[in-house]
Amino acid sequence: MLTTIETNLIQPSTAWLKSYYFTRFAVSTAWVVLAFTVAKTMPSLAAIMLVAYPAWDALANFIDAQRTGGLNRNKTQLLNFVISIITTVAVAVALGKGMNTVLIVFGVWAVSSGLFQLATAVRRWQSGAQWAMVLSGAQSALAGIFFVKMADSAATIDITNVAPYAAFGAFYFLVSAIWLTVSDARRK
Repeated sequence: MLTTIETNLIQPSTAWLKSYYFTRFAVSTAWVVLAFTVAKTMPSLAAIMLVAYPAWDALANFIDAQRTGGLNRNKTQLLNFVISIITTVAVAVALGKGMNTVLIVFGVWAVSSGLFQLATAVRRWQSGAQWAMVLSGAQSALAGIFFVKMADSAATIDITNVAPYAAFGAFYFLVSAIWLTVSDARRK
């Protein structure tokens, strides 16, 4: 039987999740705005942003796991952290081969990180607002498959092909944060 302390380590506080989800929303939104405005005409900025996106995901998963019992207690976040670090390096390497290769790397990462996000949400179901994270994880996995198929086409690929993926992620983080905020207000 789990003690209250152990349960709190497994199920994050609502206050932490709200803050975490609002932060993830804000960072993703800023990334999307930059991608669609400045970065689409500045290849060097786009390259930095493409490397930074999975690096940010790794950092966010690491911080969240640390706040909720550590990486050893949060295996899905540990795996998401590891795959995001590997992806950060892979994107940096893929940039030398072309945007189609970068999109393939993003596709593989979107599938795996989406499935880990979905598994984390299922594990956290009792924390509330996890249905949006389940949808986000599932949509990420589907987007990843789409990225790999798109990369194999003759279409011109740039950062704006990745930006809608980040925008949907931002949307789901916002939905979860608002859902938790409204749920807390109703309880009070």
